Amino acid sequence: MINIDYILTEQAFIDAGIKNFQRLFNQLQQSTLFDQFEMGMIPREEFIGSLQKASSTPITASQIMSAWNAMLLDFPVRRLQILQQLALYYDLFLLSNTNEIHEEAFNGILMRSHGIPNIGVFFDKVYYSHRLGLRKPMKEIFARVLEDSGLEPAHTLFIDDSPQHIEGAKLLGIQTIYLEKGMTIEKDIFKTLNP
Repeated sequence: MINIDYILTEQAFIDAGIKNFQRLFNQLQQSTLFDQFEMGMIPREEFIGSLQKASSTPITASQIMSAWNAMLLDFPVRRLQILQQLALYYDLFLLSNTNEIHEEAFNGILMRSHGIPNIGVFFDKVYYSHRLGLRKPMKEIFARVLEDSGLEPAHTLFIDDSPQHIEGAKLLGIQTIYLEKGMTIEKDIFKTLNP
């Protein structure tokens, strides 16, 4: 739901002294450290400490959090309006690979920009990887959401911008839409009808 630019975080970490950051983390794959943090298996202090050790220069916890959050941009108004409209007719659920640092940051962005305390207000329920101990594209996380929400795979639509997540959902028979690079839900899926 939030606009994301992974390159901004990559560049911020490179600038901070972690020259091989692209090998550690990108949209298609990531190292065990990031997997563990996204599944709530390690606390933020351990995550930050590991990145400090990976840096060729001294880096503070604040600098790491700032670099990690650099990818989080904004919530377009039209996208939020679409969610409000869809909620009138459909059950909406958010399934996100995220972590406690990003959850605090994106809810802060939403509050500062739109006066909305958290993204959960737009959904019937949110499922965050760091709270479930699972992450996309693991089929177990999709199965958990289906079971918990009483959803039928054939009548469930999953929209995501990572191809490996789409493939994970398809394994359970979930209908999918892959948001390719440059696509958005407001421009390419839920378009405004012009009279």
